[in-house]
Amino acid sequence: MKYVSKSLVRDMQSSRHCPWKMNQLPPKSAVASPVSESTNSRGEALDNLSMDSFWLEVENIKQSAEAEQEECSLADVKTQEEGEAEAEWLQDAGLAELLGEPAGDKDNLVLLSTLTRTQAAAVQRRLDTYSRSRRRRNKHPVRDVRDIFAASSSQDTAAEKEEPSTDPLWHNLRTSSTQRTETQDYSCTVRNPGKEEVFNMDVAYSEQAAVLLKGSFLSESRKLKDGNALIRFKIPKGRLGVTRIGDLSAQDMKKIPTLALIELTALCDILGFELKRNKAAKLKTTEKRLFGVPLNTLLENDQKLLPNTKVPLLLQALLSCLEKRGLETEGILRVSGSQTRIKSLEQKLERDFYSGLFRWDDVHQNDVSGLLKRFIRELPAPLLTAEYLPAFAAVQNIPDLKQRLQALNLLILILPESNRNTLKALLEFLSKVVAREKNNKMNLWNVSTVMAPNLFMHKGLPNKIPEGKEKQLAEGAADVVRMMIHYQDLLWTVSSFLVAQVRKLNESNSRRYQFCDKRIKNLLRKIHADKDKVEKNQGEPSKVVKVHASLLLKDSLEVHLNNATRVADVLRQFQKNLCQNGWNIVNTVNLLKCNNSTECTNLLLYEVGGNIGEHCLDPDTYLLDLYHINPHAEWIIKQNPSCPRMF
Repeated sequence: MKYVSKSLVRDMQSSRHCPWKMNQLPPKSAVASPVSESTNSRGEALDNLSMDSFWLEVENIKQSAEAEQEECSLADVKTQEEGEAEAEWLQDAGLAELLGEPAGDKDNLVLLSTLTRTQAAAVQRRLDTYSRSRRRRNKHPVRDVRDIFAASSSQDTAAEKEEPSTDPLWHNLRTSSTQRTETQDYSCTVRNPGKEEVFNMDVAYSEQAAVLLKGSFLSESRKLKDGNALIRFKIPKGRLGVTRIGDLSAQDMKKIPTLALIELTALCDILGFELKRNKAAKLKTTEKRLFGVPLNTLLENDQKLLPNTKVPLLLQALLSCLEKRGLETEGILRVSGSQTRIKSLEQKLERDFYSGLFRWDDVHQNDVSGLLKRFIRELPAPLLTAEYLPAFAAVQNIPDLKQRLQALNLLILILPESNRNTLKALLEFLSKVVAREKNNKMNLWNVSTVMAPNLFMHKGLPNKIPEGKEKQLAEGAADVVRMMIHYQDLLWTVSSFLVAQVRKLNESNSRRYQFCDKRIKNLLRKIHADKDKVEKNQGEPSKVVKVHASLLLKDSLEVHLNNATRVADVLRQFQKNLCQNGWNIVNTVNLLKCNNSTECTNLLLYEVGGNIGEHCLDPDTYLLDLYHINPHAEWIIKQNPSCPRMF
């Protein structure tokens, strides 16, 4: 097999026909030196890890595009005017009303009352920049940021240090930040590959970074090693358990991207990075039904056949075929199939896939892997989205591994649901490929270098790669893919501090305040005065509550809660009463698993209502603590939706 030199990338960039590009997010000059040193250290370590698969994949992509004489004519990203990026950011952050523009949901302004100090500072900086740009253009003045945050302007910064502000909003933020600093262990910063490290999700990442920087935290330059030597991180389970993506209702998940965007921006501000985003490119209409079709369009078509489909059926079929017959194939994903056969298969799929006439058994495994990569590459917009692809690529510039993972976690939460679900399905498959390394000779780094060009190179994005930086960016992109594969369980977790912000947001929205400019400051002061209130009954040692299972039983389960009662205990008690007391079962089939047993693992406990929409609870959640946080919720037992039913 002929391997391609790294100079091919430079040749490709000068190609007039299809300039496949890879964007990066440059760091601010203030941190250019440590970032550069860290990146160079990682790059030196990567010299020992082969990049041949990356360059070979780049060449395959180039040949495929040239064979079809594709013209990459998607609109380039336009240079934004001063203040335009900040205006878009405020709109995406749910704060359009701060721009003096009408918003669809005025209750979004209560979002301000849920922010940490670092998050509030990030909002203030964007609004300050936008205000200055408007004043320079002699336009109607926007709302003064001091009316929102009651904070001193930049000219008053020195005075603020001498005399702390008496405003309740800032007081509460400072108080809570101080309390967290005193009580929270941010884990050691010295990396020990043989030891499991704590990954704290209870405190906002930006707050953690601020504390570390104040303590003269210096990031180490760490070498990248084989996948098995990557540092292990453990998410400590607090009293409220861990929340995964999918545990929250769609209603509450819609609030997460907004909160994650604000937190990511605050984290980048603390680390000294400028968070830039591309404008979404206008997508061209296509006559195709499968390849080159937007994800949302694919899912709309698929849901007509199978409601509740979350991952495109074609991608599911490709992954299923590879799992059945390709995981043991040596060089799967790396060894390219025939471009002629792949193009022919694409045409047959367009014609026969939905009719069920396409025969997967007749397709060679390497051709299926080629179709998989082609499907991802041909999406009109990158799977990681045009807006945030530069941010994903820029993660490599963050010196500290834990902070890189924090940024990735937030970026994944920002992704649209269709992109996030599709990415998850892909990463789960790639993990299965790595798990069969002994047979297929594809370790974690091999898989990452092959998939990185398909995820980070897109014909619709402009060229912003500095001369001579191709090697560094290629290695960085492969490293980001490797982190997403290796740490996907961690990355698909919703941080506890974000869930807490959703609860506070729901509580504030439920008050249904009517907003007007003159009342915003007083309103936010009132909300923050209530922010840290604790329920009067929080000290009580026990509580009797009812747990419902209306879809399974006519009766409710009465549960005596104490400080040691967990969700798993309630589910076991439910199972015991079900078996011993002969309760009136509404539908026995709903309780059956493949082994016809009524195990508690078949069942889940949901928190519904109050300050949450619907929340699937971790089995290790302590229910008395949860009751104190959300006393008005109902608790409902349901069957695990992933559990197969028998009829």
